[in-house]
Amino acid sequence: MENMFFDDSIIYISNGLIDNVTTDNRNRLITVSYSNHPNSARREQTVRLVVNSRTLILDEFGNTIPSSELARGMVINAAISSAMTRSIPPQANAFMIRILRRPVSDNVITGRIIDIDQNSRMFTTITGNNPSSIIRFTVPSDARIFDMQGRPMSFSRLFPGLRVQVRHAAFMTASIPPQTTAREIRVL
Repeated sequence: MENMFFDDSIIYISNGLIDNVTTDNRNRLITVSYSNHPNSARREQTVRLVVNSRTLILDEFGNTIPSSELARGMVINAAISSAMTRSIPPQANAFMIRILRRPVSDNVITGRIIDIDQNSRMFTTITGNNPSSIIRFTVPSDARIFDMQGRPMSFSRLFPGLRVQVRHAAFMTASIPPQTTAREIRVL
């Protein structure tokens, strides 16, 4: 499948990288680089997308989000108008943007494990005794886990009551409790 194909008045871009985000009086302007060769790692094309109140913007889970969440480093799919300006880079209206990946950036919390699901590789923490600080973490197989001496340990050795420092993805679901992905866990 090609990364870009034409359908009369719509151009579809797959795996575009947001290079820049600016705002004019009414619109957000997103500069996106992409390749129309599926096996090429090189970004060959650049387009500036005009994102306005009519643009449908979806996050990784298909939820509608505001344009203010679009950021440099995100990988997106987009449906844009084939009517483009002749400027460099060309400019086109964006009809739909779907975030595929956000830039990797981590946050760190320190808390106590209150629940663990060994089968699903998930655990829940609380900071202090504050119920609003509860977070549920998914632990992928490539997450790093360290014991109190800094030695690698397995997920199966984690248990409720342990105090941990968790480096996690910057995004969280809007669920209760919020959920995110743990990248590194250190037992304290």
